[in-house]
Amino acid sequence: MSLSAGSRIGIAGAAVVGVAFGMARYAYGVTLPDIRQELHLSEPVLGLIASATFSGYLAALLLVGPLTARRGSRAPTTVGGVCGALGAIIVAMAHAPWILAAGAVLAGSAGGWVWAPYSDIVTKIVARQQQPRALAMITTGTGGGLVVLGGLSALAVLGSWRLIWVGVALAAVIAAVVNLRLVPRTIPHARSDGQRGALWVARALPVPACYSVVYFGVIVVYFTYAADVLGSGSVPAAAVPALYAAVGISGLVAVATGAMAKRAGSMRLAGLCLVAVGVALALLGLAGDSLGATAVSACIFGVGYMTGSAVLAVWTAELVPARAGAAFTGCLIVGAVSSAVAPALAGAALPSVGLGPLLVLTAAVSLFSGVALVLRGRR
Repeated sequence: MSLSAGSRIGIAGAAVVGVAFGMARYAYGVTLPDIRQELHLSEPVLGLIASATFSGYLAALLLVGPLTARRGSRAPTTVGGVCGALGAIIVAMAHAPWILAAGAVLAGSAGGWVWAPYSDIVTKIVARQQQPRALAMITTGTGGGLVVLGGLSALAVLGSWRLIWVGVALAAVIAAVVNLRLVPRTIPHARSDGQRGALWVARALPVPACYSVVYFGVIVVYFTYAADVLGSGSVPAAAVPALYAAVGISGLVAVATGAMAKRAGSMRLAGLCLVAVGVALALLGLAGDSLGATAVSACIFGVGYMTGSAVLAVWTAELVPARAGAAFTGCLIVGAVSSAVAPALAGAALPSVGLGPLLVLTAAVSLFSGVALVLRGRR
């Protein structure tokens, strides 16, 4: 029995996005404690490298439009797989801060290459009634990537943190091959919508753009410092990979984002996701030394994180179906700026504020913004 176009693209997209977002983008946070210890790097330097990875992601988002215009929407997804594999290999071999930064930036750029093009691929190839399900399936691939990342982290406890990055490289190659096999070529656009989409979405879609600023900023703070919170407490070493696996497994509920958005409304669902992320951050900041509180935090965060990213794709496609790729890219660019700034600010504030209060302050921003969206969505 042959798979439908929506299923084929959903599977391929879930694999590629799962590696780029669930693994390559957040492997730095998982390995951060070991990197600090082995390479003897300060908090400001580690924060700057984390921000630089999202700068690479932003650069890729800006280049997606021109490449799509020349080669079609599938081409950026292939480039993303190559960047993820090469970047992960460079990090695995790094023995100097600048080499580490170069590899982390290249690996971090993978997400910028692969995510937005799938909105165009889905809207062009998949039947309209199946599009929300396909978009949710693609985004939910991040959950599977986080589960694999958690498994690699467990293996690395017995060896070296570098094994995690070797695993990311292998997964990127496999996902790229699957993508080439299942996703057909698309006809190139007559023009690039990447940069125009970013400027246009800021004017035409202010609410999704503001959501992206808050959502991506608080998400990156959680992923960057979750391993640090666990490492500084009394929880066992296996808690770190278990946390990432819990985030990925609980986040699989996001496959039903299309149905949830139809029932509650995309804006209200996005607000509820920010509330969930805020609760998870507060638990991590206030009770990070408790294994039970950490487990609850990871599960709540997984639901808010995965559903929050999926609803953004569904939301923008609902608002402007004729320019879904441009609208989604614009929101991702706005979010990428926030993702790049947040770790640098957190790293600079960490020595004077402390990790627990920093997470609680971030939680307050997420909670306040989420409640505001829910109230606006009711109107």
